[in-house]
Amino acid sequence: MELRTGDNGMKIAIVGCGIAGMSAAYDLINAGHEVEIFESSPEPGGLAGGFKEPQWDWSLEKFYHHWFLSDHHMFELIEELGLSDRVVIKQPKTVMYHNGQFYPFDSIPAAILYPGLGWGLNKIRFGLATLYIRLTRNWKPMEHTTVDKWMRKWAGETAYNQMWLPMLDGKFGERYARQVNMAWMWARLHSRTTKLATFEGGFQAFADAFAAELQKRGAVIHYNTSTTGIHTREGGGFVLTYGDKSREFDRCLVTLSPALMTKIAPELPNDYLQGLLNLKSLGAVVMVLAINQPLSSKGYYWFNLPKSAGFPFLALVEHTKFLPKEYYGGDHLLYCGDYLETDHEYFKLSQDELLQRFLPALQRINPEFKPDWVRKTWLFRTNYAQPVPLVDHSANIPAIRTPITGLYFASMSQVYPWDRGTNFAVEIGRKAARLILTDSQK
Repeated sequence: MELRTGDNGMKIAIVGCGIAGMSAAYDLINAGHEVEIFESSPEPGGLAGGFKEPQWDWSLEKFYHHWFLSDHHMFELIEELGLSDRVVIKQPKTVMYHNGQFYPFDSIPAAILYPGLGWGLNKIRFGLATLYIRLTRNWKPMEHTTVDKWMRKWAGETAYNQMWLPMLDGKFGERYARQVNMAWMWARLHSRTTKLATFEGGFQAFADAFAAELQKRGAVIHYNTSTTGIHTREGGGFVLTYGDKSREFDRCLVTLSPALMTKIAPELPNDYLQGLLNLKSLGAVVMVLAINQPLSSKGYYWFNLPKSAGFPFLALVEHTKFLPKEYYGGDHLLYCGDYLETDHEYFKLSQDELLQRFLPALQRINPEFKPDWVRKTWLFRTNYAQPVPLVDHSANIPAIRTPITGLYFASMSQVYPWDRGTNFAVEIGRKAARLILTDSQK
């Protein structure tokens, strides 16, 4: 996207060097403005960032990520960056748990054969409800009701209780599972694909390449720099503080969580601040294990696990059933992940304590698994990973353009009805850039 606003360039600060922040920076730089990005971490990427062992050729995402082939905002950006030849597309196997067994659930024939949906009318209702969701673009009425009510009515009790309810309970917990609105489910089912994509070298390689391109075009990126305050400047603009330093800017875009936005921009009106604080979200706890043998003998990549069956996490992902183990020095890599409220004990337990909780579940997946298969583990936790959309959630979405002129906010809590993901980070980042450019011409 080539946007031009004339010769009068602005100085623009962006807080956060994740995908949204970099996407906004890309368009603002192309429009002729000066951009500085402030990032608390030592590298770009945000929640899509990764880590790399010395013997690995590829990095691995700290919190599992992939792209769907329907992620057109991301693929358009990748094409603009000239990186399309580095996109890798695969079709791994996803399975559902039912009565102690795992069944493929990544195609229409697999869904037809899945025994958890029952047979006859139950399966027909499930199929018709899913087809409707895939075909309709009118999601707005769905936010007036919950997944719980809509699915029970249209997909049927059997399909709902066997598949959707365990997923909701696992993802949102007892507090929110029956409150999530149906528009959220529509967004998940409407456009997702069974084929998945990633970037050659991992998502961190993409973030590094993106950041390098921004710097090539003139952006300044301050790593290891936590923004502590954004205050209005007499006469217009802002003073951004970080540590014991400060800099002045004409515009400022924040791409952090709503909670962090309230802390660094206290001059926002109370109603806007309270709206940010009222937004519900969950954190994430992810343990990555490097093991010396494959866990799944059938090539399964993504295991959907019901907590009602006693599994201690929501999803088990054998990453090296998606990408070859040779990219990772021969390690077989597993994710054990969960979305949780931040007061959950998983945010307090040590890495070894969590590992001991998780190991028995791996033995349920593969009875031959032994703890000495584990070569190394890594533990990643974040307080902000999954927004919780309640009924009529549109009314709760904070505006990107805040009540303070020149201050903008873009987060995954605002991509609704879509679920969090880098594709929608690109979309909202570029949307914020368009607003900044439009406002500058008034």
